Amino acid sequence: MSNSIGNLFKLTTFGESHGIAIGGIIDGCPAGIELDFYAIQYELDRRKPGQSKITTQRKEPDQVEFLSGIFEGKTTGASIGFQIKNTNQKSKDYSHNTDVYRASHADYTYDQKYGIRDHRGGGRSSARETANWIVAGAIAKQFLDKVKINAFTSSVGNIDLNKHHPDLDFSKTESNIVRCPDIAIAEKMIAKIDKIRKEGDTIGGTVTCVIQNVPIGLGEPVFDKLHAVLGKAMLSINAVKGFEYGSGFNGTQMKGSEHNDLFNANGSTKTNLSGGIQGGISNGMDIYFKVAFKPVATTMQKQETINSKGELVEMQGKGRHDPCVVPRAVPIVEALSAMVIADYYLLHKARR
Repeated sequence: MSNSIGNLFKLTTFGESHGIAIGGIIDGCPAGIELDFYAIQYELDRRKPGQSKITTQRKEPDQVEFLSGIFEGKTTGASIGFQIKNTNQKSKDYSHNTDVYRASHADYTYDQKYGIRDHRGGGRSSARETANWIVAGAIAKQFLDKVKINAFTSSVGNIDLNKHHPDLDFSKTESNIVRCPDIAIAEKMIAKIDKIRKEGDTIGGTVTCVIQNVPIGLGEPVFDKLHAVLGKAMLSINAVKGFEYGSGFNGTQMKGSEHNDLFNANGSTKTNLSGGIQGGISNGMDIYFKVAFKPVATTMQKQETINSKGELVEMQGKGRHDPCVVPRAVPIVEALSAMVIADYYLLHKARR
């Protein structure tokens, strides 16, 4: 089983949703970085469950404990070990699917691949794993101090922000529980999610991310293109079904003469339909992309599925689940972006 991401800045994780703890080891973090532990915890608080009525009501403090690689508040260059204890598991909520495969979950494929699975919340395939990514991403952000990474909810269902990122005030993304910078649109999103929750159903949406002040030259021209690695990272997030950067699919409707980003004398471009990446390499312009999240697979409505004997059975979701993952996914998108940029920044420095 693959449990690692990154080349030089590398995170390896462990733990299950209903185990004793989750955690990880961060290799490749430069020495001498003075860490802001409050900033790391703040990022975890942005992702943690139980934040509002439109998120899962599982109550986890998500307090990170660092075990190694830090001395007197600074990184030593050694492996940074950490753990986050699980304190609010309710494994009995999953007793109904011990022998039953939940529709659109990893239950069936996991069982077929490994011959064994932890049915309690999905075990290793649970989105609880993403808390580990937040820790590594928060540390990556701190040595990428000049790089600014901002993600926000850009749509929920058919409610779309429909604004380009230069017009947005990123400071407003934390002013509401869906993390949308337009307060009026945010209120509509909240109402939509709450309505779906009361119906016992779920809904999807999109997260847009903008990365600013990225140095020119990150990424490779063939198999390790920067946008390809960002896409791989985003598609590793639970429930993600799509990734597009720059003009994305809209670019297919344009002519080449319209789509080309013409140069200014200083090497910047008059437009940025390339999304800050050309030929797989960052060009110094803002990198921006959109990530699509499907509706959460667990609903409170009855649906037909199968059990391990291949028998058709009826099943209804139980326990505590998000009606929409998008608001809590915003810091996850930022964390993975930070890890990718940090990794490629270190690779760029090493190869020069």
